Amino acid sequence: MLDELTLTVVVDNETDTLSSVDAGVPQLPEVVSHIARRPPTRRHDGHDCVTVFDHLCVACHGFSVLVTGRIGDERRTVLFDVGPYGDVWLDNAERLGVDLATIESVFLSHWHWDHSGGLPVVVEAIAAARRAAGRPAPAVDVHPDRPDQRGIKSPGGTFVMLPAEPTLAALEAAGAAIELHPDDHLLAGDRFLGSGAIERVTSYEAGLVGHHSFRFGAGPGGADVVVADPFIMDERFLAAEVRGRGVTVLSACSHAGIVNACLGAKQRFPGADIDVVLGGYHLAGGPIEPRIGPTVDDLDTLIAPRIIAPGHCTGWRAKAALADRFAPGRYGPSVVGTTYSLLAD
Repeated sequence: MLDELTLTVVVDNETDTLSSVDAGVPQLPEVVSHIARRPPTRRHDGHDCVTVFDHLCVACHGFSVLVTGRIGDERRTVLFDVGPYGDVWLDNAERLGVDLATIESVFLSHWHWDHSGGLPVVVEAIAAARRAAGRPAPAVDVHPDRPDQRGIKSPGGTFVMLPAEPTLAALEAAGAAIELHPDDHLLAGDRFLGSGAIERVTSYEAGLVGHHSFRFGAGPGGADVVVADPFIMDERFLAAEVRGRGVTVLSACSHAGIVNACLGAKQRFPGADIDVVLGGYHLAGGPIEPRIGPTVDDLDTLIAPRIIAPGHCTGWRAKAALADRFAPGRYGPSVVGTTYSLLAD
């Protein structure tokens, strides 16, 4: 059980360093972290002047969170997803002052390019930093059921494709120590739990409509195999428990449903409360938006988290409904550059 859990959002769809933070939400806006880290550029009337707005992180469609768990004086750090672009991740990490050598493991939530696309570039940079520090290669923790490419069949029949997934060979060439995990397991000195398949319990969290997976040359005679794959069963969550606070759940896209992910965490940590639920809740898009109402209701009454932090693919309609139910004091959105510091009660 952790004494402290720190979550820093390195990649997300939105940037917002100006909105106020409710009392009781342990969220540090990005601009505040820069003020603490940047040296003054001048003084005026006895006060430091710190230039920060040219250091703000860049938002893009994707998700990545730096996760550090502390027990006593020992800290262990895992990177949860990397987002689509390696250069964006590296640039944001530099702006946030991330020490790449401390990242011992990269945990991929699921094979979707907006979470995995930056892996080769990011892993190469982390591996180089760890070599220079005399540390072993970073583990890259992925589900073994890797498709070559994925896309969504539109109502008009066109497949709207994500770019191809990075190969395991490319990750190894970048310096990764590949770990294939289809089931529940502990990582980073047993600080964190990586889930296996997320159980589908609710009736309304029915996957991603129109989603297909492509496997090139996997069929008879080397033909491509394309299958409808709405449930995306390779999706996994990451969880950790802070003493006296409860279990934090990181769910990058919640294709399994954010309620199902939280129910899975409650099953794996019997008797523990749910603390922070951070990530994409995937409640955007015409076929999925009818799920907003039951999701908000079940999060409130069935899961009862201390704080919800929706970002990435949640969508503005769902965020508005969630903020209406959970604010004030229980809503702290996920935006790029923000940090949550969860201390043991």
